Amino acid sequence: MGRRRTPQEKKRLSLKKDRRNVFGENDKASRKSIPRAKSKVNRANRRAESVALHGAIGPPDDAVDEAVEQKVLGKKRKVWRKWPDQRLGNYLASRAGEDVPDDESNRHWH
Repeated sequence: MGRRRTPQEKKRLSLKKDRRNVFGENDKASRKSIPRAKSKVNRANRRAESVALHGAIGPPDDAVDEAVEQKVLGKKRKVWRKWPDQRLGNYLASRAGEDVPDDESNRHWH
């Protein structure tokens, strides 16, 4: 069992660990918007590959096959990544008009 925390420690940890959605949308909307964004990117990638592969339809030809393969492999795939919500402490400080330092913990999330 861990040691008992004082209310002040609980408050400090809450301000540090809890997050607030500041994207301007309902916090519950993420349930639908995250899967929607991921599927949209995947659909775009599949579409781009199928359009490129459409050129390979017809009788087998090594030159055409090589060109289509280079087109498919040379195209950069679209990527979508989640971003974390803002820390509660930083959110409250920004609402109070205080200067908020960059959130260093978010730098690895992109």
